Amino acid sequence: MPRSVDARKSTHPPRRTVFILMTAMSVLPVTVYLPALPNIAGALGTSFALVNLSIAVYAIATALTEAVSGALSDRYGRRPVVLVSVSVFIVASIGCALAPGIEVFLVCRTFQAAIAACFSAAMVVIKETSSGHEAVRKIGFASMGWALAPMLGPTLGGVLDELFGWRSIFVVLAVLGGVVLVVSMRQLEETSLRPGDSKESFPSSLRRVLGSSRFWAYTLCMAFSMGTLYVFLGGAPLVMSGHFGGSSVALGLYMAMVPGGFVLGGYLSGILASRVFRSRILVYARILTCSGLLAGLILATLHGIHPLAFFAACMFIGIGNGLTMPVANMGVMSGRDGLAGTAAGLSAAMSIGGGALMSSAAGSSLGAGSSPHHLLALLLASASLALSAALLAALVDRQPRACPD
Repeated sequence: MPRSVDARKSTHPPRRTVFILMTAMSVLPVTVYLPALPNIAGALGTSFALVNLSIAVYAIATALTEAVSGALSDRYGRRPVVLVSVSVFIVASIGCALAPGIEVFLVCRTFQAAIAACFSAAMVVIKETSSGHEAVRKIGFASMGWALAPMLGPTLGGVLDELFGWRSIFVVLAVLGGVVLVVSMRQLEETSLRPGDSKESFPSSLRRVLGSSRFWAYTLCMAFSMGTLYVFLGGAPLVMSGHFGGSSVALGLYMAMVPGGFVLGGYLSGILASRVFRSRILVYARILTCSGLLAGLILATLHGIHPLAFFAACMFIGIGNGLTMPVANMGVMSGRDGLAGTAAGLSAAMSIGGGALMSSAAGSSLGAGSSPHHLLALLLASASLALSAALLAALVDRQPRACPD
């Protein structure tokens, strides 16, 4: 007989640091090696453009990993998917460190994307071992690792490249992967109700998830929210260098305000989850982001804007996303009973892909001479789309639910 939902949620959950470690490692490899790209090209005797191709290859592999791993975790369990994906990541990281040429490097870099499965797995395990606002609070804490790791990654990679060479970056990634593997083996219990018993095919699961209006509303909100962040990350350095004329050190300090806002938003989501209905938090979060960006845009249009004021307005992107991510992830996983992993994986893949597309579209209109009000206008447009999706989620949540959260 399968365990009841109550029995499953009584499973001893892993410590909060486990989830933070899993989500941080799922995104750290994206940015940690970026400062070393020129040195990698020189060492492997190839062009910078070809090495730079590894960024796009990794992004595509990440999206595919997220989409497939979630469904696999529904069928075979969360624990084996995490252990296998981390093991593949460790081997691929060692392969990158020992790569004799660009071909081997690109192949190993592609397989490194297996670690992306840890993000959706962490979200699902939290949902299956916690209830209500407690799950939202834990997802908020776990999302802090996801927010901070990409920001700290280039600094870590730059230091390692400078002191020990670019291959040391992948050695460190392999070691960190080993830490995740050991911790997962010791603390991550199986939380799926009936791993191995599901006879539903992937296309059938896909149709059920994609047929949920709740899934689409929350996923679109996350995708547009991610897009707003990506547009900021791509445009802020251009505005800083072309308009404000600040140093890279100043840019780093100012940009740290955004992940700082994310941490604050994640903390607030845990507080509000027990007091405010889920979709209302989402609407409030997106209104807060739009209000901050609108205030910055008005200031930049009517008067000259100081870089501190510009980044203070952008900090509301972090606050809004910190509130959005935990709530939206819970909403996505609540659409179809028994398919939380499939839903979480597909949503993560769509959010990453959608955010990247929005960043590319916005990047085509940005240049070295971009002004603050130009970037703020693009950010506000993206944030407004996220607000529209949040309103759609609130409308959908008014309808009778097909299954409990």
